[in-house]
Amino acid sequence: MPKRNAGMLAAGLAFAALTVAAPVQAADSIQGEWITQDRDAIIKISKCGASVCGRIHKYLVRPPNGVGQKDVNNPDKSLRSRTLLGMAILTGFKPDGDIWRGKVYDPKSGRTYRSEVSLNSANSLKMKGCVAFICQGQNWTRVK
Repeated sequence: MPKRNAGMLAAGLAFAALTVAAPVQAADSIQGEWITQDRDAIIKISKCGASVCGRIHKYLVRPPNGVGQKDVNNPDKSLRSRTLLGMAILTGFKPDGDIWRGKVYDPKSGRTYRSEVSLNSANSLKMKGCVAFICQGQNWTRVK
């Protein structure tokens, strides 16, 4: 193979590698530790199998029943004895363009909502919980 063709092949492969890697980098950008809007907890977002989830990583405000707070508001009585710390409240998130879609569980109400997560900036995340077409959102801040 002439040198010119080898150089073009190498450049083409490098471009292809960057093209494939770019969506992965964008997809990973929501991962990390985030302070909730109410500043009461840190949620750690990371890979969970084929999707991404967010777990209650640390309390910034002590829950009513201490750090061992149970999931007392869960509508499923069999789940009310599980501890909230370490529990996934964001589940099944998968990228859909610039938005991640999944479900969010609110331990304060015991309800699960359809959810969308997107980045406002590198250090600000928009988290929405939706019922039908009505959504409520929060802005979370990346832990530094």
